Amino acid sequence: MMTCKRTRYSWRFTILAVLLLSFAVLALPGCASLDGMMAAVGLADKNGPATPDGMVMKGMDAFNEGEYSDALKIFEDLRDNYPFSQYSLLADLKAADCRYYLSDYADALGLYEEFESSHPTNEAIPYVLFQIGMCSYKQIGTVDRDTSDAVRAIQAFSRLLRFAPDSPYTSEAKARIKAGRNFLAQHEMYVAAFYVRSEEFTQAEGRLNFLLATYPESSQCPKAKGLLAAIQSGNPPQRTWQDWIPDLSLPDWHTFAGGLSVQGAGGTTSDGGP
Repeated sequence: MMTCKRTRYSWRFTILAVLLLSFAVLALPGCASLDGMMAAVGLADKNGPATPDGMVMKGMDAFNEGEYSDALKIFEDLRDNYPFSQYSLLADLKAADCRYYLSDYADALGLYEEFESSHPTNEAIPYVLFQIGMCSYKQIGTVDRDTSDAVRAIQAFSRLLRFAPDSPYTSEAKARIKAGRNFLAQHEMYVAAFYVRSEEFTQAEGRLNFLLATYPESSQCPKAKGLLAAIQSGNPPQRTWQDWIPDLSLPDWHTFAGGLSVQGAGGTTSDGGP
């Protein structure tokens, strides 16, 4: 008899628990997932967000605090576990931003390019194009090394200007293009000076002519014209060839834009650095 009573009470408790759970779900129509149902009755995992809403809030909090590694993990979990949620595009974009601010430019570039390819008409595309340019721009080294990152950055920023000429990123993109072109002119000047040192004056003259024709707006033009005139007059510099070597580093883009800054997607801003 005692066993029957215990069984009857156990079933009653189970039915009551199910009714309470059902009532909570009906009372909270925003809980569209099992995680939301469990959270509604206090049964969610206390160690982390249980819904896309909670994950986005926690991820954005971490991102805005500069905790990019933590934010990245949350956005990647959101992408993996809720690929069809209303926050999936935001998670894709913020994962790329986290990689960028962690200086993982190669992976960030891949994520930005994937976003552009998958969502070519999304309203965030101007920002994405700007960030594609920045991923290459941030990897520009010195003029005595490979300059392909500068070329790629200029190409990306130019593509942004063609796609969205009046975007919030237009002014800074133009300034960084000018800085990048000046950098490439510095590279040509550096190579010309190297040829002068090696007394290969024909090659030096060729590089100087290329510099003047390709980068006529560059700050290197007056120096290039002077060196070219010295070579053509038959009086090239010898012991003082070092005076013709340009600065090796990328120019500060602010000198071409007056210290502009731009507002990025999700509330981020350009860091204003090289």
